[in-house]
Amino acid sequence: MKKILFAAGMLTMIACQQTAKTNTASLPLTDTTLINQGKYLVSVTGCNDCHTSKVMTDHGPALDSNLLLAGHPGALGLPPADPETARNWALFHFNGTAVKGPWGTSFAANLTPDSTGIGFWTEEQFVRAFQHGDAKGIAGNRKLLPPMPWQAYQAMKPEDVRAIFAYLKSIPPVKNVVPEPIAPQP
Repeated sequence: MKKILFAAGMLTMIACQQTAKTNTASLPLTDTTLINQGKYLVSVTGCNDCHTSKVMTDHGPALDSNLLLAGHPGALGLPPADPETARNWALFHFNGTAVKGPWGTSFAANLTPDSTGIGFWTEEQFVRAFQHGDAKGIAGNRKLLPPMPWQAYQAMKPEDVRAIFAYLKSIPPVKNVVPEPIAPQP
C-alpha cells in the first residue's frame, strides 16, 4: 500500500511540474501571444537593422518610427559609389536599407502589411521567402540578395516563422514601393 501511495504521489508531483505548451500552429494570426512572440523575434534577429530606415540624431542613427519595417524608401536616391570599391566590399547606404556589393545593389523589402509590402502575401509565401530565399515567396523567382541571411533562417522552427509573419501582419501598413535590385556594373 505504501508503494502505491508513494507512486501516486510521485506521479502527481511530476504532473504538476509539467507546463502546457501552446500549439501556435492552431492559433489565429491575430492572437496576441503569437504577435508578441513575433515582435520579440523581429527584435532579436535584427530585422530593423536593414528593413527600417534610420534618421541621424545627436546620438547617432535611430530607427525612423514612421517607416518601421518599410524597407528602402522608394523615393530616396542613392549617392554615387565607386564601382571598384563595390567589387571587393559591401557598401551600406547611410540609412542601412540599401547595400552595394559584388552582387550589385540590393534594397531591403517592405515588410509591412501594405499592398506595396507583404499585404497580399500568404503565410506559405512568407515561409518560402524566409526559409527558401525565393523573392516574394514565389518558387522559381530569383534568390534573395545579400545581406538578407535567409540561409541562417532555414533552421528556424515553423512556429517562430509563423509568429514573425503574424507580427508583421499586425504592424501599421506603410505605402512604399521599394526599388528593384540593380545588377553589378561591369
